[in-house]
Amino acid sequence: MQRLLFGIDRISTFVGQAGSWLIIALTLMISYEVFSRYALGAPHAWVFDASNMLYGTLFMLAGAYTLAKRGHVRGDILYGFLSPRMQATIDLVLYLAFFFPGVIALAWAGIDFFEVSLAQNEHSSIAADGPPIYPFKAVIPIAGALLLLQGVAETIRCILCLQRGQWPPREGDVEEVDVEQLKEMVQGTPTAELVEPPPPPHREDAAR
Repeated sequence: MQRLLFGIDRISTFVGQAGSWLIIALTLMISYEVFSRYALGAPHAWVFDASNMLYGTLFMLAGAYTLAKRGHVRGDILYGFLSPRMQATIDLVLYLAFFFPGVIALAWAGIDFFEVSLAQNEHSSIAADGPPIYPFKAVIPIAGALLLLQGVAETIRCILCLQRGQWPPREGDVEEVDVEQLKEMVQGTPTAELVEPPPPPHREDAAR
């Protein structure tokens, strides 16, 4: 089971990290447009829509990766003080009540958006040579499917936590909030033993 969970995590991580390269493409494109507009006096109307589509693609492809790394916004200060079983109960209810209905609706609607756009050979209307829009709309159901797959993995983790009383292990990654350290600070438990410096020598010892 753990191999399955890690496998899904690696898929989400690979897609998220691959999509992050769009940041470089977006930066280069906007930098060139600024140079072309102000230095050459030749702006391009299509850049506005192209930059929006690149950013939207990056945002959607990062959804499953962020979920795999537990990076979505959460009240960690309150959530972190709950027992693992209580955390798993809350997560499981929220996944079943809100996550899956919303993501299924996103993926289902995205398929329809893509099919209509592809059939019409839809292009941006902001300029005569506007970029095609249907590749961007194809990302919607793909991102939805990746989110659903990662959501299944997170639901399995919740069930395992309810059975075992502790969360299954995850692959390491950077966390914005160190909840365990925060709990130790609030409860007054030192994170490391403090070594007291040796007392200063007496004047008689110093004179000798």
